[in-house]
Amino acid sequence: MRINRLKFRADIISFNIIGYILLILFSIVCILPFWMIIVGAFTSDQYITAHGYPLWPVEFSTSSFEYILNDASAILRSYGVTIFVTVVGTFFGVLINAMAAYVLQRKDFKYRNFFSFYFFFTTLFSGGLVPWYILCAKYLNFKDNIHALILPGLVSVWNMLIIKGYLGSIPDAVTESAYIDGAGDFRIFLQIILPLSKPVIATISLFTALNYWNDWYNSMLFIQNEKLFMLQFYLYKLIGSAQGLKIAADKAGIVVENPPIQSTKMAMTIIVIGPIIFLYPFVQKYFVKGITIGAVKG
Repeated sequence: MRINRLKFRADIISFNIIGYILLILFSIVCILPFWMIIVGAFTSDQYITAHGYPLWPVEFSTSSFEYILNDASAILRSYGVTIFVTVVGTFFGVLINAMAAYVLQRKDFKYRNFFSFYFFFTTLFSGGLVPWYILCAKYLNFKDNIHALILPGLVSVWNMLIIKGYLGSIPDAVTESAYIDGAGDFRIFLQIILPLSKPVIATISLFTALNYWNDWYNSMLFIQNEKLFMLQFYLYKLIGSAQGLKIAADKAGIVVENPPIQSTKMAMTIIVIGPIIFLYPFVQKYFVKGITIGAVKG
């Protein structure tokens, strides 16, 4: 019996060692792209063009950041627009999706199946880009308007369904007892349902914030005023201008100092993803729970 116990403990130790080794290797694989981004941002563009992106710092250079921050006021202005759009859009987007999901999961709402299908149908078919653009630009007056950066992303059927699945795990007795005590629908939703839904709300908030933070498409379609450029679109135009300048100079045979295009891409990535990386740890503990708890309800 003692030999079996010792063997069992040895097997557990071996399993743990192998598990830790695999996790360390997997972590290295996950961290490696971020490391290469950081190294590439501080490597000279000439070296990257000639030899590719290095694993270790070679020919240290800050030219990419100097090129991006050449107009620091424009960067700060784009940051401000992006932060405003992300905060406002995330707040109202999560609120609207949560309110719709709460209504759709209420069993006493007799039209819930109809509206559920109505929302789900939009995930399968759409009117297309041209009708959507005409609607937004001509009839909703989204041209050069901050609303163009917020309103199109407010409603997400996918997020709505995730919240709906989570709310279905809350016992009906909770709302029924609140009704007996005289609470109305809005009071129940704000004071009972939302506090009980912190995991899924945090998860959907992260999804929505990422969607707004990474958005450049709506800026491309509707925004011409540089004061309303979001950070992603501003950096996109910046690298596009650099590439266009290089191509024009090469065709004309003019010798100019080429902008650091390759290293600038890496520096842009660092500038863009920084705030989101700092945000993620605050919602990480809710992330898995918010995604899975509604999915396992039978």
